[in-house]
Amino acid sequence: MQTNFSLAQLADPHVAEAEKILRACVHCGFCTATCPTYVTLGNELDSPRGRIYLIKDMLEGGRAADKEIVTHIDRCLSCLACMTTCPSGVHYMHLVDHARAHIEKTYKRPLPDRLIRAVLAFVLPYPARFRTALKLAKLGRPFAGVFGKVAALKPLAAMLRLAPATVPAQSAMAKPGTHSAKGTARRGRVAILTGCAQPVLDPGINEATISLLNRLGVEVVVPQGEGCCGALVHHMGREEEALDFARRNVDAWTREVEAGGLDAILITASGCGTTIKDYGYMLRFDPAYAQKAAKVSALAKDVTEYLDTLDLPEPARKPGTVVAYHSACSMQHGQKIIRQPKALLAKAGFVVKEPREGHLCCGSAGTYNIMQPEISARLRERKVKNIKATGAAVVATGNIGCITQIASAAELPVVHTVKLLDWAYGGPKPEGLTTH
Repeated sequence: MQTNFSLAQLADPHVAEAEKILRACVHCGFCTATCPTYVTLGNELDSPRGRIYLIKDMLEGGRAADKEIVTHIDRCLSCLACMTTCPSGVHYMHLVDHARAHIEKTYKRPLPDRLIRAVLAFVLPYPARFRTALKLAKLGRPFAGVFGKVAALKPLAAMLRLAPATVPAQSAMAKPGTHSAKGTARRGRVAILTGCAQPVLDPGINEATISLLNRLGVEVVVPQGEGCCGALVHHMGREEEALDFARRNVDAWTREVEAGGLDAILITASGCGTTIKDYGYMLRFDPAYAQKAAKVSALAKDVTEYLDTLDLPEPARKPGTVVAYHSACSMQHGQKIIRQPKALLAKAGFVVKEPREGHLCCGSAGTYNIMQPEISARLRERKVKNIKATGAAVVATGNIGCITQIASAAELPVVHTVKLLDWAYGGPKPEGLTTH
């Protein structure tokens, strides 16, 4: 699929923007110190700088992706630690997104890889399908060891190992509707993202969020028609699917803004938050959605961002529990939210510990722990070792992927930050905690 024009002559504005990002990189190498795959593998091509070289060669040559490029781009976690450390302000997130979309259009993957990716795209963004798949996983779990010995089937083995033993019942709070504020004075009105994987794996996260906010005087709306944020397919390079998800959510939230106004759109999965805050960029060339998407992105907030803006009362109880706070990559690097979760936990009476190497990814990264199980496992073990060294009784984090990943090896409770806050402010104790 070789082309005869240079990048500068390309009419595609997406690729033209990629060129601007490529030019910003001065190849200083600061990013290599914080890149999980470079730290783990020691290969220059598995660093942001190395990947930028590959992407530059591919796009400026106007050529199709090849196996080498795909191998190293696929190994990227999109943790965005490189963006935190880059002195030149290179927007690596948008660059690697361009590269993945180009790979999807120009490279034919081996059949097993295509099938796994097709299954993930068909199942994960849809809660009903995902719930059914998890129940069926019980039948396949005994074969995970066998599948793990065949290279092409390792992602399938990883999926079976990650599947929970039991699937929680569907939450009534996930259905469209309005959850009214308690008390006489309403302090605010927000919408909440239901999403796709999280309400299946842990519906208690949004339940705790809604209950806590209602007690604090905030009305919470679960809009009709919203769903997956599109991040899962976006990171696979399936750009049109991702944009369709984005448009659907923009429509749902715009209706709520027009109907009763919204102070914020709250997200309790930080991976989704990073993507939704980028809707304005993703849909910038769509004349029907560009302006609406920008407004949605401006309203989007992580739940801890929003809670930090409220004048919180004294907690109903101060547990005094030692908590290891794991800052998800999408939280600290993607959204630059660092202070708020720790400050909220401390104010609520928890003793907050920060594990060493907190900037390094746990290896979850959306579907990364399925598609790259060996690298993911090495990162998980490194993360868990640092968490255990804190002596904490529980791990708090703001992303369902991190919760699932760390809990698979940590041997201590891993819960969403908002569940601990809900407990401190009068809600139930999170399951698995043995503290008083």
